Amino acid sequence: MANKLPHPDHDRGLEFDLSTMMSRRSLGMFLGAGGAAAALAACTPGGSSTAASPSASSAAATASATASASASDTATPGPTLTRAIAECGVEIPKETAGPFPGDGSNGPNVLEASGVVRQDITSSFGTGTAKAEGVPLTFTLTLLDNAKGCVPLAGAAVYAWHCDREGRYSMYDSSLENENFLRGVQEADANGQLTFTSIFPGAYIGRWPHIHFEVFESMSNATAAGQVLAVSQIALTEAACEDVYATAGYESSAQNFPRTTLKSDNVFRNDGGIYQLATMTGSAAAGYTGGLNVTI
Repeated sequence: MANKLPHPDHDRGLEFDLSTMMSRRSLGMFLGAGGAAAALAACTPGGSSTAASPSASSAAATASATASASASDTATPGPTLTRAIAECGVEIPKETAGPFPGDGSNGPNVLEASGVVRQDITSSFGTGTAKAEGVPLTFTLTLLDNAKGCVPLAGAAVYAWHCDREGRYSMYDSSLENENFLRGVQEADANGQLTFTSIFPGAYIGRWPHIHFEVFESMSNATAAGQVLAVSQIALTEAACEDVYATAGYESSAQNFPRTTLKSDNVFRNDGGIYQLATMTGSAAAGYTGGLNVTI
């Protein structure tokens, strides 16, 4: 496949991200040096965390550990990948939805379309016929209620979207205006978990590879484009990106990826994406799985 530069709209996207960046909440009151190191510890697939929050009560830590452990037995397709319990008490950084949300805030609205509630978001639905090609990626989000000691946010809903392997967004790129792939809504189960099946997104100029998501209080709120509880982004790991971008179809991503780091990215640079960096396993040959705790 010939190399293809990102659509010109991506230049506008970077400017939009810079101008509409939502302010982050201060993290300075959360952890000391030892706690910050503990927060970087990641769980293994299907396992529970071995780190304990130095600032959380034992009850909160126990509740989080129980939720993580039970999720490994009851979660539907996809791994139970969570980050350290030490994250509890730190809300997910709030970010811009960017210029291509498709939620009705700046143009087309996919949330009110029949068919948007789905786990597999690789193909378009409705009148769209295209399917996004690329390395398989399955990602699981675990929603946690910060106000209640990080208990699972059962019944909440997430709308997730991201670009294709060439850095294009459906519904906005001039060649994809009639397509809506790589967009979908899922409802959190009793463990606060939901999973999407997708493809590994590409890298375009000015941004670290990422997945956008919005959290809603309920499925009805999500499909009516109602009040949003949180808007944030998932950062993908450097090792996974390097592995995937060496494969056919990701030629433009291989060129663009080295130009931006987590510390220079206009979204993740505040803290290097420490609370948004997915836990990932897999390979380009077999596909990747990822997971992230989302504390709200």
